[in-house]
Amino acid sequence: MKENRIEKIRPAGSTRDVNSKRVFRDPVLCSQFLRDNVNIPALRNIRPEDIEDVSERYQTYLGVEFQSDTVKKIRLRDEDGKESEEPLYLISLIEHKSDVDYNVAMQILKYMVCIWDTYGKEQERNQSGVTKRKYFKYPPILPIVYYEGTGAWTADMHFRDRIYTSDMYEAYLPDFTYKVVRNYDYTNEELLARGDEISLIMMLNKIQNAEEFRELCEFPPEEMNQILENTSASIRGTIGDVIYSLMMKMRVPVEEANQYAEMVEEGRMGYLFENFEFNMPEDEHEAWIKHIKERAKVLRAEKEARIAEEKAETAKQEAKAAEEKAETAKQEAKAAEQKAEEAEQKAVKSLITVSKKYKNSKKEACQILMEQYGLSSEDAKIQVEMYW
Repeated sequence: MKENRIEKIRPAGSTRDVNSKRVFRDPVLCSQFLRDNVNIPALRNIRPEDIEDVSERYQTYLGVEFQSDTVKKIRLRDEDGKESEEPLYLISLIEHKSDVDYNVAMQILKYMVCIWDTYGKEQERNQSGVTKRKYFKYPPILPIVYYEGTGAWTADMHFRDRIYTSDMYEAYLPDFTYKVVRNYDYTNEELLARGDEISLIMMLNKIQNAEEFRELCEFPPEEMNQILENTSASIRGTIGDVIYSLMMKMRVPVEEANQYAEMVEEGRMGYLFENFEFNMPEDEHEAWIKHIKERAKVLRAEKEARIAEEKAETAKQEAKAAEEKAETAKQEAKAAEQKAEEAEQKAVKSLITVSKKYKNSKKEACQILMEQYGLSSEDAKIQVEMYW
């Protein structure tokens, strides 16, 4: 194992986006991701062999900017394991999502149109004219954004919100939402409790500095090693590359970073960094620790400010919702009052019409109105003159 690993020297410029792309293209990791993070009954028992990567087919049409996204064709099964005739398509947007991308909804729409158009053409080749039949249906599409950023996802969650004056043309606009899976919505304890490789990768992708990395290393080594016990060499290689990328961010020498990645690929991740800090010269180590602590303070302050801002925005939205609710109640009460007045007026008119039909006098009609509706003598006379 080690002899093979010595020849694999990773470039110092490795980035985490490449690893994310590999994660979603691996059917084992992708199936784990869907089971863990998507609450859809049809996906609870999804297996790696049910997932087919068809990304290249659509990226050819959509262009270079979509090369790091993935599209999966998923064969759904019922509770008895029987395969459904209709597939589900999964769109996974992963690159450049460490920051909020406000054009995600439009990017997803392009994929949807491309997938449905391609599906329709495939069905037409099998049976000409089938897409024009009443019974024909297009397959469902599940769009997911995998977000590694520390801040909240603030992009619009509905496509219509990207169109100005959408409220005026709502009935004529396409609309959909998408699911955001955000690493920072889960604690390390929650992810580790899942006990699968994708959750281990999500834990690693949460790390922004060496102090957070050190916190991860405080978990019992046996638990992390157990996750890797029956893992394929391919997935261990992916996790090793994630570790290597983190080491590059912390300016660890390439040779040493490769040694750490090698330990992961050998299934010894739990004991990875027992002597990590002592491999640096003493003066560099002190400066490094100082930098970590200062950076941690900044990150905590930013996080507290962000939480306060999110709470203020939530309070603002709740106040606005309460105001809108009160206004709606006011309008409904006004409408109900107006409706009651109209009903009473209709009944008064009907009563006067009946009195005239049976040859009652106007005086008698006024008397009936005063008794039935509590009108004053003057108001009763006005109503009788109006409808007589």
